[in-house]
Amino acid sequence: MAKIIVVDDEKSIRITFEEFLKNEGYEVSVASNVDEVMSLIEKQDCDLIITDIIMPKISGMKLLEMIHKIKPNVPVIIMTGEPTFDTAMASIKNNAYDYLLKPIDKATLIAAAKRAILYKVTNDEKIRLEKENLEYQKKLESLVNTRTSSLQKAMYATISTVAAMTKLRDPYTAGHSIRVGNLAVAIGHKLKLSKKQIDSLYVAGYLHDIGKISIPAEILSKPGKLSNIEFEIIKSHVEYGYQILKDIELPWDIAKIMYQHHERLDGSGYPQGLKDSQIVFEAKILMVADVVEAMTSHRPYRTSLGINKALEEISKNKETKYNSRVADAIETLFLKENYEFENLQQNILFEL
Repeated sequence: MAKIIVVDDEKSIRITFEEFLKNEGYEVSVASNVDEVMSLIEKQDCDLIITDIIMPKISGMKLLEMIHKIKPNVPVIIMTGEPTFDTAMASIKNNAYDYLLKPIDKATLIAAAKRAILYKVTNDEKIRLEKENLEYQKKLESLVNTRTSSLQKAMYATISTVAAMTKLRDPYTAGHSIRVGNLAVAIGHKLKLSKKQIDSLYVAGYLHDIGKISIPAEILSKPGKLSNIEFEIIKSHVEYGYQILKDIELPWDIAKIMYQHHERLDGSGYPQGLKDSQIVFEAKILMVADVVEAMTSHRPYRTSLGINKALEEISKNKETKYNSRVADAIETLFLKENYEFENLQQNILFEL
């Protein structure tokens, strides 16, 4: 049974949320201030903390910082009745899992709690697999001939678990990532890249939007046009994705490839405004695959623009925004070889 702590200085909210969550089968504790919740954390394990921002003495934002230091794997959902851009960005910066606007109805609360609990379960499994993978790597020198297969499976399990975190948060993003990864690999084969580069494109493609687990669900699935503030929050997924991936032990620099997939050759991309020679070649492939898949897919705020429009975008900006070799390869795939997007994740045996 998952354990949840609800923190709010308003008694009526504590009582109401406690009842909602208990009816869903969760074990619920309540606290009215930071001292109380810190005492609860010391005495018991918990799987989720839901806290208001405005509270006496110490704010919910400060509580978020404190929890992340002592319980970094416990997701925290922030609640506020006074939403601002600074508050939203501070929540993301301080590793809030989600950001809910008051008043919060039962359905919204339960849905957010379920997402957060699933995220924690998946993240705990990711950590366990990473530890297992590290233990294997420490023994690699003496067991290389007998443990290669086990290492490959553990590595693939880690990659799949991380990718599953995106699927739990936003199924559309997960499907997009798989299609981008498969297209990037098809481009890599067309360009006759090495096996190691092909493997890196698989993994980078599947994980390139992992940072979107840090973006509020309401923004990810918003049906209308995003505001400037919301778009800036969306763009931050690149930085958060890099933070997630940079310390995972892999044979490729996936974090760098992912970090650069929204850059453009002329320096007009983000987050660093890099130019042609500063961008790794795998990222140049991933950026084109990402653009084409996004333009040909249905989005919450628009219908598909079609493959012709997507290829027109790539052709028009070939050599200015996109690498010409990559642009030529993707045109060949779609116009001469009738490439079609696949939604299946490949079970790849990586070379170590």
